[in-house]
Amino acid sequence: MYNQSKLSELIRFARVTAGSTVIDVYPGDGDWTRLFSDVVGREGRVYSFVPTEIADLKPDQLGHMRKLAEETGRENVEAVSADLVAMPEITQPADVLWLHLFYHDLHTKLIQSKGATAADFNRAVYNKLKPGGFYVIVDHAASAGSGTSDTQTLHRIDPASVREEVEAAGFVLDAQSTILANKDDRHLIKVFDPTIKGQTDRFAYRFVKP
Repeated sequence: MYNQSKLSELIRFARVTAGSTVIDVYPGDGDWTRLFSDVVGREGRVYSFVPTEIADLKPDQLGHMRKLAEETGRENVEAVSADLVAMPEITQPADVLWLHLFYHDLHTKLIQSKGATAADFNRAVYNKLKPGGFYVIVDHAASAGSGTSDTQTLHRIDPASVREEVEAAGFVLDAQSTILANKDDRHLIKVFDPTIKGQTDRFAYRFVKP
């Protein structure tokens, strides 16, 4: 995770506030789910959404999210799971959908194994967000002009490709942040390489549903 200053800035950037309904897609260890739970409070709701594409491979993740939802003070959290593009069927209309270091995976064989594509998912997000809702994406940057060619090998994606794909679903770019940028990352090695892990050049986009 990031230091407290960056965490606070990212939560502000995502426009998550008291009373918000948030969908946290592919929650990992649940760090963001916990943070959002604290911010939205009793009047809010956080859906910790584990795609079956991931749950089939890592069944413990859904169990971990269910245990998290049972923690004291987490009554506003619900752990849910379905095929990626079926997400709208198991969640309520949301104010914010949060996608942290996962968008590039929409272009990998694992996530596409059940037929989901980035275009399918972006349309699903558009349909699930309330008018004026925010689709927030943070991911590892690939070299400019590389498109989606590094998604499988390096787990990176060209920010311009993300913007093009998301806008094609009807979203409008509302803001972008360089808070996680790293000019020393040359975008040439896999994000899990020990020399760059945790320090990759990352971009943050906030799109709005008109």
